[in-house]
Amino acid sequence: MKTTKKSEKLFHRAQKHIPGGVNSPVRAFKSVGINPIFIQRGKGAYLWDVDGNKYIDYVGSWGPMILGHAHPEILKAVQQAMKCGTSFGAPTELEVTMAELITKMVPSIEVIRMVNSGTEATMSAIRLARAYTGKDKIIKFEGCYHGHGDSFLIKAGSGAATFGVPDSPGVPKALAAETLNARYNDISSVRKLVSDFPSQIAAIIVEPVVGNMGCVPPKAGFLENLRELCTEQKIIFIMDEVMTGFRLAPGGAQELYHITPDLTTLGKIIGGGLPVGAYGGKKEIMQMVSPSGPMYQAGTLSGNPLAMAAGFALLSILSKNKSLYKILENRSALLEDGIRENMKSLNVRWTLNRVGSMFTLFFTDKPVTDFDAAKISDTSKFAAYFRSMLEQGIYLPPSQFEAAFLSASHTESDIEKTIRANKKALESVEK
Repeated sequence: MKTTKKSEKLFHRAQKHIPGGVNSPVRAFKSVGINPIFIQRGKGAYLWDVDGNKYIDYVGSWGPMILGHAHPEILKAVQQAMKCGTSFGAPTELEVTMAELITKMVPSIEVIRMVNSGTEATMSAIRLARAYTGKDKIIKFEGCYHGHGDSFLIKAGSGAATFGVPDSPGVPKALAAETLNARYNDISSVRKLVSDFPSQIAAIIVEPVVGNMGCVPPKAGFLENLRELCTEQKIIFIMDEVMTGFRLAPGGAQELYHITPDLTTLGKIIGGGLPVGAYGGKKEIMQMVSPSGPMYQAGTLSGNPLAMAAGFALLSILSKNKSLYKILENRSALLEDGIRENMKSLNVRWTLNRVGSMFTLFFTDKPVTDFDAAKISDTSKFAAYFRSMLEQGIYLPPSQFEAAFLSASHTESDIEKTIRANKKALESVEK
């Protein structure tokens, strides 16, 4: 058994001064029935906790560590930037260089505004869509997560395609009424909402590949139909690529699926692990943003030089080494094949979803194509599986409803070890 004495002591201390002992809910490990481990350092595909335990990491800071932890070129870029200062609240050349690189890699983004997180990016994109269209209502999809902005913490009511109700205390009911919920991968549920509220929908926002109910890919034609519907009805189509941006392809999921949104939100990866976000899209829409236009949005730390330096270093590597995506695909396929072979040998039929280097093993034998399907997963079996994998030195997202990620630093040896651990964990779950 791995010792976690130092982590336990830190968690006890943290609970006295931090809500739940953590600064983001999923880190509390509540859904897997144990207390969290506290991380001390990371390098490449590995993490070490404060007790000295080593793990193969498949969380990757929830996606951005596509090259692995502590990449030398990213560290060098941050160190160089730090010599000049950490924050100015004023324009820098690197912000311009970063904007030029992103707009080159993602052609649908003609103009971009840097912010400090994915939540800021999605909140701003929704405000912009409302400002541009003069409409108030938005459509989101049940199970998709777009940060903790009030407009997004809305759950479905009596059915998926219906008015939302607040999913958290503190969210005004009046605001919840402006958010409509549709079912992911069900274009008919979207069309019904558009029909029920004619000329009232400002935007449709979607994770092109969902990562926040676990990894759920779009069905053939789903994203294309959303694009067509938005064009027909003069609705702003927002692709939330905070998780998928630059991970699934150099141009994100929109490159992978050949879809052109009106607005795109980004985060995580464009800061190379430092706090950052961005939203961008068509020039005619982005010109509404202050000071070019009347829609106000601001931030002292937006375009922070350290985050820009880290992000530019990372995106530069990705843009110049597109073969990395082939490596990621090959190693991810190797892991998928190994897990499927384990399930076959054990005669279990759990559902494994994967898109590129994102994946989730759902503890249900039904296909997972939307949130209703994801919710029937056996979370107690997932918790037992997670604990077994952690004990064997494999660090997975501590929730059935979160995607896992590979990095370019995962070796075939790491994947083989993970496959062996997976078989042992599945065996323990099935006993």
